[in-house]
Amino acid sequence: MRADFAQIMRWVPEQAHVLDLGCGDGMLLDTLSRDKHITGYGLEIDPEGITACLARGVDVMEQDLDGGLDNIGDDAFDVVIMTQALQVLRRPDLMLDEMLRVARECIIAFPNFAYWRHRLYLGLNGRMPVSRALPHEWYDTPNIHLSTFKDFRRLCDQQGHRIIDQAVGNGHHQTHWSAERWPNLFGQTAIFRIQR
Repeated sequence: MRADFAQIMRWVPEQAHVLDLGCGDGMLLDTLSRDKHITGYGLEIDPEGITACLARGVDVMEQDLDGGLDNIGDDAFDVVIMTQALQVLRRPDLMLDEMLRVARECIIAFPNFAYWRHRLYLGLNGRMPVSRALPHEWYDTPNIHLSTFKDFRRLCDQQGHRIIDQAVGNGHHQTHWSAERWPNLFGQTAIFRIQR
């Protein structure tokens, strides 16, 4: 299991009702269902991901997240999860509000554009960085809104949301003392736990 999934599982309460946005192959929901006895749904746009979810027995709906979550009522879930998808949305700010409308708490994981190697790559090479956390070239990347951890914290403050926990790690989502001490410089990826 991915290390970020292990951290997310620690934060999801037993028997919670969970919505996973951009759920991919459904591995996280499947594991949460088995180990934490959660109920929930995934939203996914990729046909291969939907097929994989169905093969796992994960309840999934085809939905483009850029269209919002208007089909989901207020407080319909206990927790909303989004891993490695926030940066591909046209309006991540609106999605954050939507996530905290349909649940009191959300968990979001995304790459940090301010990671020191990205800064060095851009500064020395004058080119957009390519790394484990950002594996695409500038012309074929699905990432349209790259941000830093400081940018994300500022967005949460501006929208009145409260960050209650965070875990910062390397490209494999493993923690390291340097990333914990200076997360915006040495953290490649982060997972934030947020409440409205």
